[in-house]
Amino acid sequence: MTTETTPAGLLTGVWSIDAGHSDVSFSVRHMMMARIRGGFSAFTGAITVAEDPAASSVVAEIDTTTLDTRNPARDEHLRGSGFFDVVNFPAIRFASTGVRLTGPSSAVVAGELTVRDRTRPVELTVEHTGLGIDPWGAQRIGFVADVTLDRRDFGLDFNVPLGSGGVLVGTDVAVHLEIEAVRATEEPPGS
Repeated sequence: MTTETTPAGLLTGVWSIDAGHSDVSFSVRHMMMARIRGGFSAFTGAITVAEDPAASSVVAEIDTTTLDTRNPARDEHLRGSGFFDVVNFPAIRFASTGVRLTGPSSAVVAGELTVRDRTRPVELTVEHTGLGIDPWGAQRIGFVADVTLDRRDFGLDFNVPLGSGGVLVGTDVAVHLEIEAVRATEEPPGS
């Protein structure tokens, strides 16, 4: 097994996201007061770390039917046509379009995010959080990523004006990813 690393110290290869040891979560303001938090329990993806970090890539898909905010009535509403419309759009997809290193363990990953039937460019701030070998001999890598999205850009327009001013649901959604991935191959495709 080769151990070629990038100039940023990342081990090259294809890494499969381990959903059992990762987290995809979001938060949004409710009634302009508190942050409501939620997440998705089923998602897949692959991270290809190339020798030239700018040539690295990420693809991921989230199963929208697994949305969970710890409130069944709210979850049903969010799965409905005013928000994720999971019957017609059961997946959120991300495909990177570029990587720009911003520090020894940080980068901006640009990409195309598709929610419902709308695809928009986004930029995730990413930090490499570690590299190691698990007790069974598999190589693992960790990343943390954040992005704030305007949900209206993706057709998630539902809202209710409040008598006291403001709206029921904030428009800015903070997305936080804690990703652990397992090395799937030694070299990225095409290398």
